[in-house]
Amino acid sequence: MSNPTESKTKRMIAVCGKGGTGKTASIAMMARALAENPRAGNLLLIDADPAMGLLSALGVKVRRTMGEVREEIIRTSRAKSGKNDEKVQIADKLDYMVFEALTELDNFSVLAMGRTETLGCFCPVNSLLRRAIETLSENFDTILIDGEAGLEQINRQVVRSLHSLLIISDPSSRGMETAAMVKKMIEQDRVIRCQNLGLIFNRVRGKEDYLKEAADKLELELAGLIPFDENIADYDLIGKPITDLPSDSPAQAAYSSVVDDYILADATAAAVN
Repeated sequence: MSNPTESKTKRMIAVCGKGGTGKTASIAMMARALAENPRAGNLLLIDADPAMGLLSALGVKVRRTMGEVREEIIRTSRAKSGKNDEKVQIADKLDYMVFEALTELDNFSVLAMGRTETLGCFCPVNSLLRRAIETLSENFDTILIDGEAGLEQINRQVVRSLHSLLIISDPSSRGMETAAMVKKMIEQDRVIRCQNLGLIFNRVRGKEDYLKEAADKLELELAGLIPFDENIADYDLIGKPITDLPSDSPAQAAYSSVVDDYILADATAAAVN
């Protein structure tokens, strides 16, 4: 049981990067490390990638997705005449549907965005969903978001304010170019508000000094160097959840350090204050 006098820091962390960097497996390993760390508090994982690869990496199934909730809202809205009292009824029902889409497990909860099938612009519906997710998020201390590969989650403002944005890159020039673009979008274009912007190099096979210099040139804080781990490819091949990796597996151990030294670095100070 947590100390009632302890002050916890609320944190929302999103992860992005170009396709093929091992982003989803990385998030699964971070999720495991967070779930095992009491400083993370109540943990919510949001799979904002329509491919829903994070669910497989976690070995989790959900009853319904937020995409399905969105479709139901649209169908209901079209069946109504658009009067104000009917819109209020839809908004009230939305809270229930969002909580119904939440899958609660022993150490964390999961919310999957999923796909949407209805064509056209439904910005008011998307705004309703965003507000509902923000309301739901108030019940959690740490929220970890897996977004689409590339920069779409930032362009679409899946979230508007973050405690941390982690860029996953492989040791390649293209990965570093993507990291530079993300940095520009955050710091110059101010697409979303972000307190901390960190860079993680994944699948590293040596040349650590070069990668540290590359992070310095990009003027990005290096949050971690994750070694190549054959266990991950083996688990992917047989469809075994990444969260079942041995705790001493090289990548899992490295991501546990990222959680301790970067993601939760301010948790102890917050508790003291």
